[in-house]
Amino acid sequence: MLMKESFVAWRRMVCLYLRTLAKWLALSVIIGTVCGAAGAVFHFGIQYAAGCRAAQPWLLYLLPAAGLLTAAIYRVTKTEGKGTNQVLNVVQRGDPLPFSLLPAIFLSTTLTHLCGGSAGREGAALQMGGTIGYHTGRLCRLDPHDLKIATMAGMAAFFSALFGTPLAAAVFSIVVISVGTMYHAALVPCLASALTAYGVSLRMGVTPTRFTVVMPALDAVLLLRVSLLAALCALLSVLFCEVIHLTEHHLARWIKNPFLRAAAGGIVIILLTLLAGTTDYNGAGMDVIAAAVEQGAAKPAAFLLKLLFTAVTLAAGLKGGEVVPSFFVGATFGCVAGPLLGIDAGFAAAIGLIGVFCG
Repeated sequence: MLMKESFVAWRRMVCLYLRTLAKWLALSVIIGTVCGAAGAVFHFGIQYAAGCRAAQPWLLYLLPAAGLLTAAIYRVTKTEGKGTNQVLNVVQRGDPLPFSLLPAIFLSTTLTHLCGGSAGREGAALQMGGTIGYHTGRLCRLDPHDLKIATMAGMAAFFSALFGTPLAAAVFSIVVISVGTMYHAALVPCLASALTAYGVSLRMGVTPTRFTVVMPALDAVLLLRVSLLAALCALLSVLFCEVIHLTEHHLARWIKNPFLRAAAGGIVIILLTLLAGTTDYNGAGMDVIAAAVEQGAAKPAAFLLKLLFTAVTLAAGLKGGEVVPSFFVGATFGCVAGPLLGIDAGFAAAIGLIGVFCG
């Protein structure tokens, strides 16, 4: 009798696991398909905006107007003050997430790139992906715990669609919620949705973000030099975070009106661009990152200027992400600091990119 009861309990448990797995695989495919398609559209939109700005440099002078329009979009959609932190709060505290955040961040990030603001796109990816995952979960009547997992699956899917890195996207969407904590229950849904989105984006013509890195011969001396570079990158990551946060805090205190703050930030970016004498620090700067990693070429002050441009852009209320700027800062810093430590410039740029992002 005892063996029979144990077998029945074991069979119920297996059936429960199989039903749960089937549920999450089906839901992840849905979320991944939607996020993959939306991510591809967003990718081409940002790409087109960057191309227009490169062909028409005068668009930079519309950045204050883009800031005003961004503030208006967030006022109309009632999403003022909502961003990536709001998406993280869905998972951490179960806060609601308005669907209007999706079009708001899509349009505003495109405007930022069109007119030369210094920002990435992964902040928008996390927000749009999280919004899609959250509302897909609500349509499926998921309980609050499962709704959090669906939100993370959406974040992973959109990130994967943009960068073509499904494994990194799955892990990133889980660990970014709470540094040092791993939500193991979300691993399969996040990976399944990320792989689905990656496949959809590839089908739609999105090229994955990849760099060719020349790896030098590995020895103890090189490991020591890389460790020193990594320590410097850790310090730089602290500087990156502090400058971003302090600039946002002080600018919000000095200029309380979001419309005036956005316009003022746009004017400052125009002035900084004219002083720098180059548009290298406007937009995401992927071409500069590629030059640092693949050619070992970067200007000595590029990482500091990119940090300044990004801090002003985001503090003003213009929308975008911090990950690609952190790639830029890390890659250009590594490219400059690496040779001083006896490390090949291109390889050091790759280490710097990873190091600052990780920090």
